[in-house]
Amino acid sequence: MAQPVIGLTLDSEAPGGYSKMPWYALRENYCSAVVRAGGLPILLPHEPEQAAAYLGMIDGLVVTGGAFDVDPALFGASSRHATVTTKDRRTAFELAVTRGAVEADMPVLGICGGQQLLNVALGGTLIQHIPDEIENALAHEQPNPRTEPGHHVLVTEGTLLHRITGLERLAVNSAHHQAVKEVGPGLVVDAVAVDGVIEGIEDPRRRFCIGVQWHPEYAIGPGDLKLFDAFIQAAG
Repeated sequence: MAQPVIGLTLDSEAPGGYSKMPWYALRENYCSAVVRAGGLPILLPHEPEQAAAYLGMIDGLVVTGGAFDVDPALFGASSRHATVTTKDRRTAFELAVTRGAVEADMPVLGICGGQQLLNVALGGTLIQHIPDEIENALAHEQPNPRTEPGHHVLVTEGTLLHRITGLERLAVNSAHHQAVKEVGPGLVVDAVAVDGVIEGIEDPRRRFCIGVQWHPEYAIGPGDLKLFDAFIQAAG
């Protein structure tokens, strides 16, 4: 059986560091997680006008995370928190390719900021800064390494995430200051933190459309491995 081809969205960086010109970047473990589960990763540059062409080449889509935020204007917010930083061309591409993938019922996995992007793409809204909106919030930007758990999430019984992991509680890493606020129409919450922050969403109308607020590519628990396995299987 041919390997499912999995498109992963890249991050973009301003000049400096690796290059004196603007450059793309992606952590290696995003790709190695796809390979381990049996997929063939390819990387997707930020060309919104080429989104349909990219979708014609892939069998599944991973929307990756990054140290930036979706422009609040895109989900109808009238103000913008001081902590918000945007990467507008990346977001434009990710919105186009994600909406196209969902419309085609192509398997989609949104990771961290990718979950937030998925929610906005499907009509939801975001908390712009967790400490300002959630009382007694957990340290969602965990101080310990990302290779270790930061907190636990409670998995909603009966959801696809629950069926995949077989667990009601997952230890997860955490690296975000924003989160899903109102889920898009038709989406359901499949995981929450003990402080009430939404940690996972899915679209039950699709064969595989899941967003998680943590980083399963680090594979810090068996649930992370099972999630990538199920995603690649759905794309096969």
